[in-house]
Amino acid sequence: MSVPELRDRMASWLSGEYNAVLFLQDDVEPVAYGLYREHDDEIYLRQFFVRRTIRRQGIGKTAFAIQREKVWLKGKRLTVDVLSSNDAAIQFWRSVGYSEYCLTLEIAGGVTEKEL
Repeated sequence: MSVPELRDRMASWLSGEYNAVLFLQDDVEPVAYGLYREHDDEIYLRQFFVRRTIRRQGIGKTAFAIQREKVWLKGKRLTVDVLSSNDAAIQFWRSVGYSEYCLTLEIAGGVTEKEL
């Protein structure tokens, strides 16, 4: 996906039901962001991104803790989707308190009549 396409997609989410939190280093340099949607009983974290060059330095854990303590209402269920092949992300989310809730399985490309 190109940068203009990513920009348009983000603008669409932000003009809808999503909110974003941008994390700055020294009040200047963007280092991370979280994109989330809030429901009555749940906060769904659609995207959480830390600049690749500064990962594994505690910035992600700090940014997540700030969202949890200062942005999101307490007592709501927190959900996030993670690709099952993304071991680093799974490890990160477990380290901040998430645990498995369900497993979604797929057959890429759908099913043909012959396979039925």
